[in-house]
Amino acid sequence: MQEDTESIVRHRIRGLRLARGWTLDTLAARCHVSASTLSRIETGRQRLALEQLVAIAKALGTSLDQLVEPEGNDDVVIRPEPEVMGGTTFWLLSRERDRRGVTIAKMRITEERTLEGPQVHPGYEWFTVLTGVVRLQLGTRTIFVYPGQAVEFSTMVPHLLEAHQGPAELLTIFDQDGEQAHLPGRRRSPKK
Repeated sequence: MQEDTESIVRHRIRGLRLARGWTLDTLAARCHVSASTLSRIETGRQRLALEQLVAIAKALGTSLDQLVEPEGNDDVVIRPEPEVMGGTTFWLLSRERDRRGVTIAKMRITEERTLEGPQVHPGYEWFTVLTGVVRLQLGTRTIFVYPGQAVEFSTMVPHLLEAHQGPAELLTIFDQDGEQAHLPGRRRSPKK
């Protein structure tokens, strides 16, 4: 490993340990490494060994790939280009192939939004209203969602989002099924 990558890995180990509120002894017991060895790993006084990294990653609830992933600037800033589809403007805020399996987007919907009717698909959806009011038809219920409020619901229930008395902007998270159902112009490439 390069020195920069080793430093990043050491910081990640310490950061993940502290985020869980664990002492060196706690993590050491979970990954079957002595607390003094773990301390030397975190401080850079001991070289990183693959078998130790595998055990530490597992104990911290992460993967070895995530633990040793190099730092880079190419994935930090996203400059979304708006896409307009029948009364809806959509800004993609996450990468095309987001490793979390979700699409994060900002949407602006107007009363001119053209929809075929309520949608049903596997999974869950989540959104929060930034401005305006969203009328959510969820099964037989109509729910008005105001700025600052958030909703999460099963998408197996027929659902429809509409702007109420003017445009509305929202921040939403779709899983892959939700993206394909609500944003038909956006199709992901299958993961390899």
